[in-house]
Amino acid sequence: MKYLAIAISSVLALISAGCTQGDAKQKKDDAKAAPPALAVSVLQVAPREVPVAFEAVGRTEGSREVQIRARVSGIIEKQLYTEGDRVDAGDTLFQIERGPFEIDLQQQRAALAQEKARYELAKQDAGRLKGLADRRAISQREADQASSALQQSAAAVQLAQARVRQSELNLSYTTVEAPIAGVTGRAMQSIGSLVAPNGDAALLTSLTRTDPVWVRFALSEAEFARLRARETGAPEVKLEMADGSAYGETGKLNFAASAVDANLGTVQMRAEFPNADLKVLPGQYVRVQVVAGTRQAIVVPQSAVQQNEGGHFVWLLTDEGKAALRNIRAGNWVGRDWVVLDGLKPGDKVITDNLVRLRPGAPVQAKPAA
Repeated sequence: MKYLAIAISSVLALISAGCTQGDAKQKKDDAKAAPPALAVSVLQVAPREVPVAFEAVGRTEGSREVQIRARVSGIIEKQLYTEGDRVDAGDTLFQIERGPFEIDLQQQRAALAQEKARYELAKQDAGRLKGLADRRAISQREADQASSALQQSAAAVQLAQARVRQSELNLSYTTVEAPIAGVTGRAMQSIGSLVAPNGDAALLTSLTRTDPVWVRFALSEAEFARLRARETGAPEVKLEMADGSAYGETGKLNFAASAVDANLGTVQMRAEFPNADLKVLPGQYVRVQVVAGTRQAIVVPQSAVQQNEGGHFVWLLTDEGKAALRNIRAGNWVGRDWVVLDGLKPGDKVITDNLVRLRPGAPVQAKPAA
């Protein structure tokens, strides 16, 4: 019995060892088998109409920017606006002391009255002496001298009138008015400061017209040539703000340089946008898109485009149900899509998700892309 039990135990051990080796071999074979197909979303591409757009970074500026300067010397008595407020053309911004200019105007008016009185006297003398000269009662020389004195008196009256006008202008310059409608800037001189028409003390503030607002940007020489070649009418200009939101108004081009910048190879451009609500401030950086008609092109979602040292590429689903890498030449963005200039043809199946898990030749299982 003892030997029988030992024999049975040995048989069971051999059977157990065989089963264990069989299980290990099965697992090894399973590991060598092909991995399961990866589920991916697939988009079959086809040409569609897309806008012909050129993008650039621009900077905003007022359509008119004016420096307000003092034109006479004096003490600032009043500041009649609030910094940053809108003002209309003709609104009073500053008041410079008027007293000295009022006194000067009175003096010039008095001098004008004196010259007019002298002119009347010279006129009477010239008339009397002319009559005497005609009757040979006096020499012609005396009559000529009287006529010359009359002409000199008339010139003196004109000079006095000009001085009165100059004094009136100087007095009017003590009231500093807005030459255009716009948004006021910071006051550079405070109440009580002495200002003069020359030097740094002359600058009082600035005034900017913000409606419409201008945007300056530049296009490359090649882009500008393509833009000029389009025959679709005036192009539209759109703005994208710094936070990524689209500006609600469409602009139009109002300037294009007549020469190419030799250093940068670009052409300076300018667009005009309505800005009644002051949503765009001068000095902002924005993204500009110039739209010049439409064309047929293949587009893919931006999420499907990747980049490596060789450039942009996408993953395709082959007829054998495997992933394949395809290099492309990408153009501009259209919303959330990317225009493909070269590398894809109609009917290609582009994989749009699970891109980081893909490898060339890996089996994939397609499902329609959203």
